[in-house]
Amino acid sequence: MKMKIVNGFDLMKYAKDNHYILPAFNTTNLEMTYAIAKGLNQAGLPGYIQISSNNLRLSSPDTITYLAKDALKDSDVPIGLHLDHGKSYEHVKACVDAGFTSIMIDASHLPFEENIKEVKRAVEYCHFYGVPVEAELGALQGKEEDIVNEADSKTDPEMVADFVERTGCDLLAVSVGNVHGLDLTPKVDLPLLDEISKVSPVPLVMHGGSGIPFETIQKAREFNLLKVNYGSDLRKAFISTFGEAYEQNHNEVNVIGLSIQSIENVSRKAAELVTIINE
Repeated sequence: MKMKIVNGFDLMKYAKDNHYILPAFNTTNLEMTYAIAKGLNQAGLPGYIQISSNNLRLSSPDTITYLAKDALKDSDVPIGLHLDHGKSYEHVKACVDAGFTSIMIDASHLPFEENIKEVKRAVEYCHFYGVPVEAELGALQGKEEDIVNEADSKTDPEMVADFVERTGCDLLAVSVGNVHGLDLTPKVDLPLLDEISKVSPVPLVMHGGSGIPFETIQKAREFNLLKVNYGSDLRKAFISTFGEAYEQNHNEVNVIGLSIQSIENVSRKAAELVTIINE
């Protein structure tokens, strides 16, 4: 059966029913979008193509939706299209209207009550169109592309149930020692994740997957972890394709050849990651 972009609620149910962790792989452009779809299909495992508000500066929600639909036209596995770190209600609305099937609204930098207000607003819009919403409670240190965050505020278990119930969010991204990017070393606090999982009415999400040991991710499955974000691993595979070619030949100009090779390199990494975390 050929798949189209899968609804986020259906993807979450499929993962729960089959005991999968869903990797959410960050894209920026055509090559990475095709590579993520190819990698997940090579592995025969479900996941998300996702893009952040920051990366949408290069294109648009409509452009990414078009690319994802084309990349998934022959897909045999369930794959959703997710907005990562949606920075405003306007971004959320634009992505839902374009056909994204899962949304994150990131208001974690705001005070608790304002975070709730922003998430609830996004939830009301998204749920009307049958789209699930991920929210974040706590803050991650690290560098994600050109965005640096020096804050380090772990998720407080005592705030979790109230936050989820009042916002109506469907997934909760937590801060438990995970970090963005590859410049800092994550120190994931599994006992804290366990504590959060016992009070959270919804499944949990871990950002910054690229730096986290696979055995930690596999252990976290016991604590209601449903989704793990991967960006840096795939971006490194993409960028190194061009960097290595340039180092070997400063007159290298074969853009199409290197672009096709980058798809192979990124898809191989995506297939490797989704397979390992689901062992």
